[in-house]
Amino acid sequence: MTQPIRWLQDEIADRMLQKLDIVKIDVKDVLIVPDFPGRHLTAFAKRYPNANICSLSEDGISGFEMWRSKALSNWRSLFRTNTEAFSSYQATGKFDLPDNSVDLVFSDLLIQDLPDPKQFLQECWRVLREGGLIAFSYLGPDTGKELRSVDLPGVKLKNLLSPWDMHDMGDALLSERFSDPVMDMEFLTLDYEKPELLMVDIEALKLSHFLALEAPKLDVLPQKLTLEVVYGHAWVIGKHLAKAKDNVAYIDLNQIGRKTRPDSA
Repeated sequence: MTQPIRWLQDEIADRMLQKLDIVKIDVKDVLIVPDFPGRHLTAFAKRYPNANICSLSEDGISGFEMWRSKALSNWRSLFRTNTEAFSSYQATGKFDLPDNSVDLVFSDLLIQDLPDPKQFLQECWRVLREGGLIAFSYLGPDTGKELRSVDLPGVKLKNLLSPWDMHDMGDALLSERFSDPVMDMEFLTLDYEKPELLMVDIEALKLSHFLALEAPKLDVLPQKLTLEVVYGHAWVIGKHLAKAKDNVAYIDLNQIGRKTRPDSA
């Protein structure tokens, strides 16, 4: 998601944080992915003032920008906040974090741009501790549905890289051993006075690519754009008790407690 649509990332992050208001969790370490450019640090520093925050920022963010964001957020978190480039995760599919190292993964409008969301879920499972929580949002398959009727030679329409609806995601969470997934969805409608503004947003959302579109043809573009925003969270419970394979759970014998009977009188 590119710079012109940052306001949307901030708006959805605010809505995600409101949903977390009712969630009770002891947070010592947080992973924010992605964070541009450290915008979420303020909210998390206020909410979890004693937590260590690992923020995966996008390329192009200067060290000064990140320092300023952290300084404005909370001085107590300033020197306990780790930052790394988001491009490192994109290149490797791995977080540069050890197993069982965070209590909360907060992911805002990312999954629709991933070729393999299951790999992302697996990596989140790896770094989350027992009792940890994943909270996320992403754009669902009905995003930009108005563009499907547009037929212009200068416009190349693209599907979202990961067109999962909330039912697909719920099933994927369960298959990756997350517990008690909660899914929600809402439609947001953006209205445009000028087609040029619409063009900027749909390119920023990676819904299309304008090859060579002449100005007179812009009038055929829709004047609104629908966003399907999917929200979800799920828990890591019983992480060290069982391993799933082929939909069968296997429990290590060493992890089964033995119950003894008291001596009879």
